[in-house]
Amino acid sequence: MRVLYIDGVGPFGGASRSLFEAVRALKDRGVKPYFVATQGTSLDFYDQVAEELIATRGLTRFDNTNYSHYRGVRWLVLLREIFHLPFTIFAIQEAHRRWQGKIDLIHVNEVTEIIPGLLAKRLFKVPMVVHVRSPQWANQQAWRSRWINRLLKSSANAIVAIDNTTRTTLSTDLPVDVVQNSFTPRRSSSPDPTMLQKLEKLRTGSLKVGFVGNVQVSKGILDLVEAAKLLNEQGADVEFVVVGGHTRLTKGLKGWLLQKAGLAQDVMEELEQRIKHYGLEKCFHLLGATSDIQCVYECLDVIAFPSHFDAPGRPVFEAAFSAVPSIVCVSKPLADTLVHNETGLAIPARDPRALSEAIRHFEKCRNEVARMGWKAQRLAVENFEPRRNAARLYDIYKRITQHT
Repeated sequence: MRVLYIDGVGPFGGASRSLFEAVRALKDRGVKPYFVATQGTSLDFYDQVAEELIATRGLTRFDNTNYSHYRGVRWLVLLREIFHLPFTIFAIQEAHRRWQGKIDLIHVNEVTEIIPGLLAKRLFKVPMVVHVRSPQWANQQAWRSRWINRLLKSSANAIVAIDNTTRTTLSTDLPVDVVQNSFTPRRSSSPDPTMLQKLEKLRTGSLKVGFVGNVQVSKGILDLVEAAKLLNEQGADVEFVVVGGHTRLTKGLKGWLLQKAGLAQDVMEELEQRIKHYGLEKCFHLLGATSDIQCVYECLDVIAFPSHFDAPGRPVFEAAFSAVPSIVCVSKPLADTLVHNETGLAIPARDPRALSEAIRHFEKCRNEVARMGWKAQRLAVENFEPRRNAARLYDIYKRITQHT
């Protein structure tokens, strides 16, 4: 089965890692993957599994997620999507020119890429799977929510939500399969010596709290440093291990406009300033990105996911494979991803004090780290094992190709 995967996010993150894990497992079932993807660090991983790949400067997206749906100055983001439209059309047409007659199925990695997905479906005339990886805007009566739902109902041959939390944000009229993301908990074949050296410098006996992901406002990194300040004032023996890259600030007029509109996500400079101002240099460690993420999880006691998205992210279940419990900013945790006070703790978003109290709980009660970590590991094995989830995704592929 030959599948065209469409991904519009360049930086390697949760969505692209999830796709990479899925495709790597699907290849064992005979899937031949072709990619149209935006330029960025994700390409380094897609190159490892792709039969062929077309990279483009950008793909037009339409964001109706709960966190970043268009409102106020965020409507300006549509200017970027209009700018990317010619690149989108060219990339999909180039894919059709190269692979016409070779593609059996289109898989859109996130519903935000529905526009390039529809264009590809029109040209290739094959079934389309649309993945939904982020909770959608709660206002289902808004015209854009109704528009997206109509497109999904009329054009998507299958809709896949990554968990029950995301499924509950989609219209009940839509047929949706829930297939959790996957993670392979194994060390890289090329260990990262720099990262290993940094991890070896962590203090023995301290509670090691990890943050894995791009250093952005929406990921709650500034909330974490504020929580670290509170804990430092209390004399808590906690070290913070931040692993992830950051998007470079855009220079010139574009960067100035993004900053003024409050749309710039990169906060590395501000984060470093706060660490220095609060005197946290000895306990708040910015270790950078690594491809050997498993070695990081094996050194942590707790993973913090203080995201503003109101949903558990990949680091929660990735760390769970190493028996690491989590602290997650989620208002309504569901049992397939987080069981409050069993596999981790659920707290409010944008609340550094609540975050500090949750960390303090684990720091004082180390037996809770082991108890919740064991239960988190059991949940991860049940729900996030790559081969099992790849089999479920492959069954969806077979179902819609056989009935078309």
